[in-house]
Amino acid sequence: MKIKDLYKSERPRERMLEFGPRALSTSELLAVLLRSGTPRMDVLQLSGELLKKADGKLVRLFGMTYDELRSLKGIGLEKACTVMAAFELGRRFLAEESGLDRTPVTGPRRVYELMVPLMKGLEFEELWVLLLSKANYVLGKRKLSSGGLESTTFDPRVVLKEAVRCGASSIVLVHNHPGGNPRPSRADIAQTMAMRKACSSLGITLFDHVIISSDSFYSFADERIYPASRPSSEPPAADGAAPSEFLHPGAQS
Repeated sequence: MKIKDLYKSERPRERMLEFGPRALSTSELLAVLLRSGTPRMDVLQLSGELLKKADGKLVRLFGMTYDELRSLKGIGLEKACTVMAAFELGRRFLAEESGLDRTPVTGPRRVYELMVPLMKGLEFEELWVLLLSKANYVLGKRKLSSGGLESTTFDPRVVLKEAVRCGASSIVLVHNHPGGNPRPSRADIAQTMAMRKACSSLGITLFDHVIISSDSFYSFADERIYPASRPSSEPPAADGAAPSEFLHPGAQS
């Protein structure tokens, strides 16, 4: 059955106009973006195949490259660009300045909430720095490096130069692990220690280094993994919470 053979009340676009986008399933929303199917598949079947290719997960779909989208028969240049543009608009909407930016960073979960819209679903590693004021308000976000599949490197001098320029009292390093395990690698640990040492030489605090994965995140300051959604048993982070041994390089670990 072709989409035109469906009753108007069953067609995705007509349903969206009548009931709003929230009434549509994920597959139907994708069908609206794709607009048309192929001679052998209607647009709903095509959107279903696209969702199946992403294992039914939006986080996987968001991370698909142009070539991955085009590998599905029926997805041409126009459809692939439309889907990628829609997802990028969604990512930018979530990352746009909000009340979170005007809330002090009191612990790793606040860092996660600020950065996950920019980093969730990426197929490669990105490293960012949050520049904080004395009261732990975010003065700015800067991307330090991008593109590594398993690791990313940076120059501590570049970070410190930016921190001094913005008048930051402390910084937070943030990067993602596309593989899904947020535990730090040896390279992550070495780079964190190098950054901490460089910060102490200028009287700037390395507040934390947070590693983000698809469903959890790791805090160097707390030395533990947190689930993406806070369980009821997890207490909120205390103001300025970060172990002294992380903040002060001379302390015993």
